[in-house]
Amino acid sequence: MFTGEYRHTVDDKGRIAVPVKFRAQLAPGSMISGWLDDCLAIHTQTGWEELSTKIAALQITDPLSRLFQRFVFSRATEAEMDKQGRVLLPAYLRESVGLEGEAVLVGSRDHAEIWAPDRWDSYRKALDDPRELA
Repeated sequence: MFTGEYRHTVDDKGRIAVPVKFRAQLAPGSMISGWLDDCLAIHTQTGWEELSTKIAALQITDPLSRLFQRFVFSRATEAEMDKQGRVLLPAYLRESVGLEGEAVLVGSRDHAEIWAPDRWDSYRKALDDPRELA
């Protein structure tokens, strides 16, 4: 399970350190993809397979289903962690969510999310309002 909020630097090569608590879950085969709400997602191998199965079950005749499938899979790449626990975020993914210099990694139960700090701070305000959550 992915939980917590962590702030890390995105280095000049586009690498970001994965929080230590997340590393054991992200074995080879994990994936990084574009995700909902203007962020990136890191999926475990099992989570990616489950998501792929759900997307495959969508109606191919529905234009929105096809759009969602293309959104997820065209913006996906394998998350290969180096010995320092960093993963490379390709430029096209960083640019798509506005990542520059710093990122916020957020646990979201079955996956982790990578946010640009300004976007996360704006989104997080809704989390601070109990009426909105209710």
